[in-house]
Amino acid sequence: MARRQKGSESEDAMLDVNKKHRDMDALAEYRRGLLKKPQLRNLFLELTLRCNERCIHCGSSCGDVQSEELTVPEYERLLREVREDLGTGGKMLCITGGEPLLRREFFEITEIAHSLGFSWGMTSNGTLITPEVAKDLARVGMKTISVSIDGLPETHDKFRRTPGGFDKAMRGIENLLDVGGWKALQVTTVVTHENISQLDELFTLFDKLDIDSWRVINIEPIGRAKQHPELLLTPEDYCTMFEFIRSKRMAGQPVCYGCSHYLGDEYEREVRDWYFLCTAGLYTASIMANGDITACLDIERRPEFIQGNIRRDRFSKVWLDRFEVFRRDLSDTTELCRGCPEAVYCRGDAFHSYDFDARRPEVCFRNILF
Repeated sequence: MARRQKGSESEDAMLDVNKKHRDMDALAEYRRGLLKKPQLRNLFLELTLRCNERCIHCGSSCGDVQSEELTVPEYERLLREVREDLGTGGKMLCITGGEPLLRREFFEITEIAHSLGFSWGMTSNGTLITPEVAKDLARVGMKTISVSIDGLPETHDKFRRTPGGFDKAMRGIENLLDVGGWKALQVTTVVTHENISQLDELFTLFDKLDIDSWRVINIEPIGRAKQHPELLLTPEDYCTMFEFIRSKRMAGQPVCYGCSHYLGDEYEREVRDWYFLCTAGLYTASIMANGDITACLDIERRPEFIQGNIRRDRFSKVWLDRFEVFRRDLSDTTELCRGCPEAVYCRGDAFHSYDFDARRPEVCFRNILF
């Protein structure tokens, strides 16, 4: 893996608790303005719900799913409207699924995005990235990609319920490395109670690859994962995972945690390059495979979270005039946050892991990390 420069100014600042408080106070004030004037930065395009794997943790339960999918002309119209109304600068198209490469018109859609001036990246299980596909991804302007490796071979294949999936994904990564020229090639690992003991071995494996970063994230109690409580992390597991990430980062290694969850004084800015901010509806919007417009694709798919559909609505108007359900503090809806001094920073944590029936966050690190 590529190394960060050790002893950098940012690393020194990460250890300064007083500076963290000043930064988080400034972020809380900035967020209040963002609630009134959001800035679209990430637009997710869910090209399909079909997937050639059956991952236990999948938030949208992808697999052998037959659903209505937007046509190529509909995607082209959407992207032209976004460019006309909101511009392409400072925006990233995030191509996802399902497994997006299963979409027959994948390269038609991404070539249109590239020709219109959009930067785009994708998430993939990597199993379909042959040498030819890797070259085509470069041809249509892909900038970034994150490939999932969720444990050593046997664990990965069991978790993704795909015999041979580990070897295919690793070959996909090697094919991407052979082409080269990517802005960022990342591996993402979902940590479970079953694979947390493999982190050191996985680091040794990935350290031999010329990837740009390794993103280590916890399994979330959403989607299919709710059927497998035995895989959820214990408080001790969480502490082990965050200590592992922090120790690698302090050694200059490009290991990071994801964007989810407020981590408290001890770990904010220690395990990632930024402070917690749930960007659903503030920086982030998504187009589901059927054209429905929402915020983050990992959020529970409830009717009240569907803000429109691009087949009948102009995206920019929906983005600017709706999304009120996401532009609020979740902490205002639950008694659990009342009186918590961290609520000003946490704001009820992340939309994707919130239980809207019980009115409580599914993941809260109070009394675990802080």
